[in-house]
Amino acid sequence: MTETTSRRHRTPRLPGSRALPPWSLVAAGVLAGGLLGGAYGALKPPVYTATSYLVAVPAEHSDTSSALGFAQAFGRVATQDAVLVEARAAAGVPLDTLRDSVRTATSPDAPMVAVSATSARPARAAAMANAVAGSLSRHAETTKADTHVGLLRFAPAVTPDAPTSASAGVTGLVGASAGGLLGALALLVRPGRRPEEETALPAPLPGPAFAADAHRPL
Repeated sequence: MTETTSRRHRTPRLPGSRALPPWSLVAAGVLAGGLLGGAYGALKPPVYTATSYLVAVPAEHSDTSSALGFAQAFGRVATQDAVLVEARAAAGVPLDTLRDSVRTATSPDAPMVAVSATSARPARAAAMANAVAGSLSRHAETTKADTHVGLLRFAPAVTPDAPTSASAGVTGLVGASAGGLLGALALLVRPGRRPEEETALPAPLPGPAFAADAHRPL
């Protein structure tokens, strides 16, 4: 009786090659994100922020509670052209620069207005904040007869000595976190790994069995 054996042929692989572990995607994302974030923080110019504060003061014999409401209104008016046009001469910058650089903030509990300006030059940031705050104070004075509320300088902006933009270390950490998150997401959504394919030849059918003595006596 003849015997046959089936042989299996494995998928050829390069000598010494090994499949990368799943966590390599996360590690690669952390490394790439950290490098990109650090480079962004190192190459981006620093930004400085200066803030000037004003306080809303009610006129004599007027309701003190109205100062809080008018402080909110003055905060919205501060970035309008009616105020910025007058401030651009004192700030020494174009009107578009003031529009892009100046922001205001108010408090729901105190009748105060914060005028902040950002710039790559510390002195210019302080000059823009003080110029807009001064213009806003004068604008409030012209309407004081109707609003019975004025704006007084509470604290002028000073030249900042440290940038407010994120450092290269911070942007590197943020980039590494984002890269690790993307790597983890890619690990979750990638197709499932296939087991090592083994190609097996179909087993041949057994050959005919030959009897030692095919003739039987009748």
